Amino acid sequence: MSEPGKPASPEQDLQALESLKEAASTCRECPIGFIGTQTVWGDGPVRAALMLVGEQPGDQEDRQGRPFVGPAGQLLQRAMDELGWPRNLVYVTNAVKHFKFELRGKRRMHKTPAQREADACLHWLESEIAHVKPQAIIALGSTAARQVMGRPVKVLAERGTWLTRDDSIKVLVTLHPSALLRSLNDRESVYAAWLDDLRKASPIMRAARKAAG
Repeated sequence: MSEPGKPASPEQDLQALESLKEAASTCRECPIGFIGTQTVWGDGPVRAALMLVGEQPGDQEDRQGRPFVGPAGQLLQRAMDELGWPRNLVYVTNAVKHFKFELRGKRRMHKTPAQREADACLHWLESEIAHVKPQAIIALGSTAARQVMGRPVKVLAERGTWLTRDDSIKVLVTLHPSALLRSLNDRESVYAAWLDDLRKASPIMRAARKAAG
């Protein structure tokens, strides 16, 4: 533990995150905890340049135990590659740590978490933010934006703009990549507009790359 009044070191914050991950692995604070295969904790470095927050794990994330490894995660990785964002400078996580779904035949279909379920997970997310200490956060979708900001956010109206949390961390709001995958019209133009939103955070990433050498 850090000394009273002395900020925690990156090593101490990393240890705290590992302890939180272990504690969250048995979380049953809402009904989703009883149906998901496992808790899906965040992934990435402490002191990340950016923290990317999504809604909840999907089917592949639930099976593999890692965030953003399914189709939406692959689209996000494509965007990060095009923007030149090194993965080792980004921490990715979700506002809700378990996969909420309904069965349709043998398929497990995503179901939006209720607000009370998202709120039950909020302390895990806030703990991640407190120990990762990101320079800025990107909220992907309405559930993430609401939980990160502590208020309802109209994503379509506020996408591509920087908001400020009560702790002074800047938050960029945009669509969740899964919304692009569901788009039926001109996916490439929708993707290009989304990439323009994300590009607003590129100065932070350029500075972080320079500092990292």
